Amino acid sequence: LKVSAQLEMPGGGYKVLATVINGDTMPIIHLAPAEIYASISPEAAAKMKSFLKLRRDVLRAYPYAKLAAVQLKFINDSVAHISNEKAKKKFIKKTEAELKNQFEKDLKKLTVTQGRILIKLIDRETGSTSYALVKELRGGLQAFFWQGLARLFGSNLKSEYKAEAEDQLIESIVQQIERGELKF
Repeated sequence: LKVSAQLEMPGGGYKVLATVINGDTMPIIHLAPAEIYASISPEAAAKMKSFLKLRRDVLRAYPYAKLAAVQLKFINDSVAHISNEKAKKKFIKKTEAELKNQFEKDLKKLTVTQGRILIKLIDRETGSTSYALVKELRGGLQAFFWQGLARLFGSNLKSEYKAEAEDQLIESIVQQIERGELKF
């Protein structure tokens, strides 16, 4: 038996469909479906939070690592055609100044963790550690200086990317990016 019932709400009432069950009038209200998930343990929640933070950090650092690989190839290809050592150094300094002007503000916004990830991803993309790249392009003294500065902030320009060991999670995130499953 379907009837109409008056619901009393704060600020007034309104009519809804109702049914009578055992002499009691029950309103019929259609609600949107709700999804119910099982609760997870605090440890699993902490791991998930940590993974999501890592994913965010990789997504932030990855484009810069790809750009570093492209720029390194450009520099190496360009320097290969310059026979004069002085001209090579001048070209490298000019390119460095242009890149610094273009990306310094963005790179300063990276967190320390994102910077560490960037150092590892540069090794992944170029096949050389950041220390080796600075040493090759700017010399040993510059590499020593930047390594010392990095160590002050708890980073290491000599960090190598180990996809099969400690950097497995980073590698899985990068592969998702490369397959187009994640957008950066």
